Amino acid sequence: MPVMRRRDLLLRSTSALWTAALASTGGGAWAAWANSGAELARLLAQQDEDGLTLSYEVRFDLHRDVEQMLSKGIAVVFVAQAEVFERRWYWTDRRIASATRRWRLAYQPLTRQWRLNFDGFSRPYSRLSEALEVLRQGSRWLIAEQLGDAAPADCYVDFRFQLDANELPRPLQIGLGGQADWTLQIERRVGVTSAR
Repeated sequence: MPVMRRRDLLLRSTSALWTAALASTGGGAWAAWANSGAELARLLAQQDEDGLTLSYEVRFDLHRDVEQMLSKGIAVVFVAQAEVFERRWYWTDRRIASATRRWRLAYQPLTRQWRLNFDGFSRPYSRLSEALEVLRQGSRWLIAEQLGDAAPADCYVDFRFQLDANELPRPLQIGLGGQADWTLQIERRVGVTSAR
């Protein structure tokens, strides 16, 4: 049996504990999240002359309660995070770089438009589906200028996409504790490939 790295052992232990906790409560929260249809359709980390780029496509549908809150003018924030690590057999894996993207989605009742803010820019959309399509995918997102002395084959990227309920107004956060409707989080690890 191969020896597991410390980080992998901790991740697997946490996953096992989380699964056991959900099983003891009937698995309601996990079942609700799984039924929401959230999935990662594409994830590719590629090293080329420009640096390390990440391309992804996330598929999900917002729960009815989230759409109702949006229609009342309350903004929702989505976050994509990527962390680049180098595998090391003699110690914990070394973090090389990290990058974050944030989208703020809001409905403006007076103009009847959806507005998506990203990186200081704001763009209106006539339908919610159009705005969601923009934030569901990213192409050639530069997450690291260079890997330094690390070989691409020894590196991997931990990717996370989530709906950030912590960005909601504080009174609304109190009522959301434990509600699966607001739990949208996808995590995946992918190896780095070199462009040919």
